Amino acid sequence: MSERNRFLKTSSWMLSLLLVLPIIAIFYASFGESEEVFGHLMSTVMGTYTINTALLVVGTVFLSILMGIPSAWLMANYAISGDRWLQWALVLPLAMPSYIVGYIYTDWFDYAGPLQGLLREWMGWTSATQYWFPDLRTLLGACFVLSLVLYPYIYLLARAAFMEQSLTLTQSARLLGCSPLQSFFRISLPLARPAIAIGSSLVAMEAIGDFGIVSYLSVSTLTTAVYDTWLGYSNLNAAAKISAIMLVVIFILISSERYSRRKQKLFSQNSSPDKIAKVHLQGGFKLAAVLWCWVLFILAFLAPLSQLIFYAWTYHSTSSIVDFAQYSFNSLYVSAIAAVVALIIGLTVNLYHRLSVTVWGAVPARVSSLGYAMPGTVLAIGVLIFLTSADHFINDVAEEFGFGRLGLFLSGTMFALLTAFVVRFSAVAIGSIESSLTKVSPSFDMAARTLGCNVRGMILRIQLPLIRRGCLIAMLLVFIESMKELNAAILLRPFNFETLATYVFNYASDEHLEYAASSAILLVMVGLVPLIMINRSLEQSHA
Repeated sequence: MSERNRFLKTSSWMLSLLLVLPIIAIFYASFGESEEVFGHLMSTVMGTYTINTALLVVGTVFLSILMGIPSAWLMANYAISGDRWLQWALVLPLAMPSYIVGYIYTDWFDYAGPLQGLLREWMGWTSATQYWFPDLRTLLGACFVLSLVLYPYIYLLARAAFMEQSLTLTQSARLLGCSPLQSFFRISLPLARPAIAIGSSLVAMEAIGDFGIVSYLSVSTLTTAVYDTWLGYSNLNAAAKISAIMLVVIFILISSERYSRRKQKLFSQNSSPDKIAKVHLQGGFKLAAVLWCWVLFILAFLAPLSQLIFYAWTYHSTSSIVDFAQYSFNSLYVSAIAAVVALIIGLTVNLYHRLSVTVWGAVPARVSSLGYAMPGTVLAIGVLIFLTSADHFINDVAEEFGFGRLGLFLSGTMFALLTAFVVRFSAVAIGSIESSLTKVSPSFDMAARTLGCNVRGMILRIQLPLIRRGCLIAMLLVFIESMKELNAAILLRPFNFETLATYVFNYASDEHLEYAASSAILLVMVGLVPLIMINRSLEQSHA
């Protein structure tokens, strides 16, 4: 088996090495000469960038918990008006790009916007000095917008945790005299802590890596510092130093979350098929629950989407159909290639893990998944450093053999963008395929081997047919994530090459989102597909 498995073993280790090279390149470049740019940043603005990033993460996580946990508790335990719609509708804001929501709310909240205009008309005010109105172009505004689109991470995981909890625990608490609120804080919430911690860490990583909304609202964070240092100061080493700091912070964040719950174990889950029906709320509690969930859905998804539809209808005659078609094709083309490559990587490392007889078989899959934790801006730095070094090496070799210099055919082309997508989203494909493979009993493999089937035949006849649905889901998820990716695309796209995400962001940055509303709607619709799939899977697993 080990001899016949040599190809998978070699391929898995080579692919995992290639996928981790951008991370290694960041730390390697961070030790390079930065021409005192980094020292200047450290002595002037780096403190502000770091504090803003920390406040952005804390504020976003706090607001996301405030929005996500009550909604998850209500959907898991209580029957309210429209709960069958709400349980999946509350997930949909995750499909909204943050910079689109930020643009729309800023347009509404600005001095010349409709809300302040109505307020001045009703109250007879003539100047902004006569009243106070919240300013969205602030750090708190960025936290608010990000929490609107990121709270579903906490909502999904917390809802699943609440649904899995044993009913006997809450029933015992009620028999001992606890009110529903007391049983929530003493029983349900502590049991759901691991899920909430994971959701909060996902929100925190997304907040650290966000570029679109902080750039649009002019909030200086470490992500914008990377962008400005690279393009403003033209110093890649200084940008790599900041990127390395961000990677260390993310590593500490993930490690702290796992360490904090290292001794926590959950042995009691609700496995009874006779699940008690949801409680029907009455009176003021029912009204408050209905308002909370529906208002949250409207603010986070329905209102921004309605505004986009209004923009698309009103400005359709001034929108460029040619640009929309070209940039849609660009996104589809790049995303499709990234999905196929990520699928090949996911199959290779997972099949090697499946067939390996040593503990080292799991290492390539884990190493290949590291890129998903990297913010897109940081990943772009790593990919550029790695591919630029490869370009110079290949050019030197070609010149040595008399072929002349070939140019930046890796770092200066679409190949760089594809590399970033594959490095970042291979983890999605690996996870999906791994989940499917774990459901295939090892007895199938043993039976195939007993009947004389070699490794190749066992993979083609047994394993691949049984995991084809997982492979399709893996490709779909990578395709959709690549379609929506902004941070890496805006930094690595070739000249005169736009994706839908960069096209929409450019118009939003220029305060003309209405001219790209159709493209923004397409991005949102594409993002809805995996959310609906995830929610249906959650419903089926707890049916």
